[in-house]
Amino acid sequence: MSQAPESRRIDDLAALKALSHPRRYQIIQQLTLLESATSAMLARDLDLNTGATSYHLRELARHGFIEEDLKEEGHGRERWWRVVRADLRFPERSGQSGEMRLVVDEMHRRAYAADVEMFERLQQQSDDLGEWMDGFLHSRGSMRLTLDELRSFFEEYIALINRYKRTGDEAPEGARTVLTRFFALPAPDQEQSPAAGHESDREGAERS
Repeated sequence: MSQAPESRRIDDLAALKALSHPRRYQIIQQLTLLESATSAMLARDLDLNTGATSYHLRELARHGFIEEDLKEEGHGRERWWRVVRADLRFPERSGQSGEMRLVVDEMHRRAYAADVEMFERLQQQSDDLGEWMDGFLHSRGSMRLTLDELRSFFEEYIALINRYKRTGDEAPEGARTVLTRFFALPAPDQEQSPAAGHESDREGAERS
């Protein structure tokens, strides 16, 4: 398996704004799925203007989020791009300035909404996925943790994700890209509230 990507802390507001731009976020996500693409391919797939797409790619590259894929340089005169492998980290909320917090919150809001929309849309089209129609897994639960334990839990989750990160050449036959999303939040502090249950949807799970 591939080595875990290096951690990169994004505490520069200009870099954060470059990453959070709606079109650039779309480009990053599409490049993640394709692994490598040209500006023309991205413009076609995302229904964007080719000139604007090239500009957004240059801005993402300037801030180190994408890079040229030199392995594809023999496939014509166009430049091929790929996402730079990195474990992107933002400052903790308590360490964010007011302006940075607005940018981060809006970026997360759009990202969550886009992921939920994709999840629901692909579920509706799941009959076309063959055996992968069983690949829509989701879970909701609760834990009693200290803040330090929650931080440790998150790092263990990231380490688990990184264990399975592989390029197309490294992945076994039959593998496909799987998108994941994790978020945790402190529940309202309600003394004597009943413990929440745990729900998971997977093949064979019984539902009441």
